Amino acid sequence: MALSYSAACPVPGSARGLKMGRMCLYSISISSFIAPIPFHRFAGRVHKSKASIGIQVLSSAQLPKTFDFSAEERIYNWWESQGFFKPNLNKDGRSFVISMPPPNVTGALHMGHAMFVTLEDIMIRYWRMKGRSTLWIPGTDHAGIATQLVVEKLLASEGTRREDLSRDEFVARVWEWKRKYGGTITNQLRRLGASCDWSREHFTLDDQLSQAVVEAFIQLHEKGLVYRGTYMVNWSPNLQTAVSDLEVEYSDEPGTLFYFKYPVAGGSIDDFLPVATTRPETLFGDTAVAVHPQDDRYKKYIGKMAIVPMSGGRVIPIVADNYVDREFGTGALKITPGHDQNDYVIGEKLGLPLINIMNKDGTLNENAGPYRGLDRFVARSRLWLDLETAGLALRAEPYTLRVPRSQRGGEVIEPLVSKQWFVIMKPLAKKALEALENGDLKIIPERFEKTYNQWLSNIKDWCISRQLWWGHRIPVWHVKEREGEYIVARNEAEAYKKAFEKYSETVHLEQDSDVLDTWFSSGLWPFSTLGWPNKRSEDFVRFYPTTVLETGHDILFFWVARMVMMGIEFTGRPPFSYVYLHGLVRDSQFDKEGSVLDLCLSERWVVTKLHELIDLVTSSYERFSYGEAGRAIYEFFWSEFADWYIEASKTRFFGKEDASTISCAQAVLLYVFENVLKLLHPFMPYVTEELWQALPARNSALIVANWPKMLLPRDVKAVENFESLQTLIRSIRNARAEYSVEPAKRISATIVGAPEILGYICNEKTVIATLSRLDIENLHFTHTPPEHAKLAVHLIAREGLEAYLPVTDMVDISTEIERVSKRLVKLQSEYDGHMKRLTSANFVEKAPAIVVQQVHDKANEAQEKIAILNNRLAFLQSTILSSK
Repeated sequence: MALSYSAACPVPGSARGLKMGRMCLYSISISSFIAPIPFHRFAGRVHKSKASIGIQVLSSAQLPKTFDFSAEERIYNWWESQGFFKPNLNKDGRSFVISMPPPNVTGALHMGHAMFVTLEDIMIRYWRMKGRSTLWIPGTDHAGIATQLVVEKLLASEGTRREDLSRDEFVARVWEWKRKYGGTITNQLRRLGASCDWSREHFTLDDQLSQAVVEAFIQLHEKGLVYRGTYMVNWSPNLQTAVSDLEVEYSDEPGTLFYFKYPVAGGSIDDFLPVATTRPETLFGDTAVAVHPQDDRYKKYIGKMAIVPMSGGRVIPIVADNYVDREFGTGALKITPGHDQNDYVIGEKLGLPLINIMNKDGTLNENAGPYRGLDRFVARSRLWLDLETAGLALRAEPYTLRVPRSQRGGEVIEPLVSKQWFVIMKPLAKKALEALENGDLKIIPERFEKTYNQWLSNIKDWCISRQLWWGHRIPVWHVKEREGEYIVARNEAEAYKKAFEKYSETVHLEQDSDVLDTWFSSGLWPFSTLGWPNKRSEDFVRFYPTTVLETGHDILFFWVARMVMMGIEFTGRPPFSYVYLHGLVRDSQFDKEGSVLDLCLSERWVVTKLHELIDLVTSSYERFSYGEAGRAIYEFFWSEFADWYIEASKTRFFGKEDASTISCAQAVLLYVFENVLKLLHPFMPYVTEELWQALPARNSALIVANWPKMLLPRDVKAVENFESLQTLIRSIRNARAEYSVEPAKRISATIVGAPEILGYICNEKTVIATLSRLDIENLHFTHTPPEHAKLAVHLIAREGLEAYLPVTDMVDISTEIERVSKRLVKLQSEYDGHMKRLTSANFVEKAPAIVVQQVHDKANEAQEKIAILNNRLAFLQSTILSSK
């Protein structure tokens, strides 16, 4: 007789549905296991082995057809009470240890938690049954910003603001909230069946972990790796704190590009520089206007002064800098070092002063003159009206903005220069890179090793201070009597003792008001939870380093890499041997549409574009806008799917990609193509049905296939990132065409970009090389211009992404000089002919106005081409001189 348990999959979205990822694995037929054994003997064994946990012996008639999920809690409690979740300290040999990624104490269970709990529980149960001493360490993170926001909202509901309380009173309220609600997530993890050792549960603000945080800060400071400095940060006006890059989300939003005049001091009404900006209110922080040194339009103004509009006559210098792109915008760039990251870098290079125009709450300060006290967006509107009234406004046009928003509060992030605490990261990153290189650390899947290397190779100093009340307060005491001096200590008593030893007199101390970035304490998690800084603690000696760190690939930079750096710095060893990165769960179900969003950039882009297309086409059909639907399908199929994704996907099949990447590309190709056929079927029923039937696993006709669902998951960031990649490829293709590079010739290139951009661009190296016809062996990625920059064609794809193409790789310079010279002669002849006609009074007076205008346009076009070719000729000639 066959016995079977069948665990039906729960309804998605229900409480039980969160356990779906595990439960649906539990459809178990046990007939093959018990068939050779007489049932009465089997039942007897069940009785002897299970009686102690209260499981009754059931006859075949008594066994239910479906598993009773209410039994889970009873079984789980029995496991825990018997100590099965704890490591067996009597076993010799290597232990198997996992530190659970600590969920936020504010969190509630979601599918991401189900993912990591399932994977880690599989690992720990396997090695436990293999006889290893296993330890799975659970815990939660204090989640500085998120928790403070939750409690501030709670206070607001009571009619109280945080500012109405003292710091100690507010922190006491947070602890009160934590004691009441902080256990929600851990209880839910238990219900998922997480077999971790709850007797070793930690919280990042526990006394022991707090001691570890203080010790880490002190050790870094003593080594000269911590400093306090003024730097540009992401500022959240609502939270009134600096936030990390991870806590900033970018979105494309409709906005406005404002063009206005920058009058030249001492000049006539016609002497002005046209500038464009999306944030006109920042002009009060401008400290220069920059133009390209070879821009003929503005050469005469270099070295003069410009008057800042609406400022009461404040003047700033007009400077020349090669950074300015003559072809982009107006060619004149307002420099605002206090409120723009790129301008901050330019300002430092040119030695420009820095003016802050903004208060910490997002209102303008005294430096904004009559606009003082206005909200930044209100000031923007009012200033533009005033510029129009003053005759300084040129035009305003619609413009798609890349808007940075706070992940927590949703408000627009403001680039702001402020005094913060930083950790110098390059020495730490060097050791972390070596750990991967020499095999002490392995990353699975291997493709993320490139991302890890790229980020650590271009790492910047880490801003570790946050202007919050909830968190680990920075262990620094400022000396009131000596401005700028401070004492680093473990507590106030030690601070006063150190101060007296240093100054030989009594001074007054005040602890720094900032707290440490939550990621700082999280970076210590694998070893602080084992007793560090006490390296002799039993757990640290026995279980460190841990075995595996399992987490989502989205926090490889912000958490995983920092744990590796901190672990090596403080213990001398990487904190784990393996990093296992799982995919991201972006939908409420583990469905086909959700899973494909977890792939490489090209795949995420095309699936997102498809999902956007499905929504557009469906709504067009329902509005009877059949023309719009047809055009959208055509545009997607040819311009995006065929021209870009199919070409990109070829690199997966013909390159050196792993099997999983190849199979994913195949799945995406099929998924996109079959959905396009569905969308197109009403327009082209016969050909789409024929193509549908040619696809694999077709069990039904296209004519009765289900229409694609709307509102499927999408990755807006992937679209933005892939568009950057497209722009880069187009720029390289255009440069090849301009220099008449043979189509089959592969050239070398150096891609220069910001670390966060290179992180995803580098992963698509093969795609870039293939679609741009580059020599992949000589395709390099870096964050600084190459040594041969002066001998290369410089391309700017977008802000933070550039390319350098060595001229000698593309053309024979002498031949190219000859070709360009001949072209110049021809163009000059055309231009002279046009000008001869335009200077002829007979032609201008007698010819129709439209004909005169056409000749005028042709003359202007020829003049522009001549200017471009003259610049290219000068560049080629300078290349010969530089190479000599």
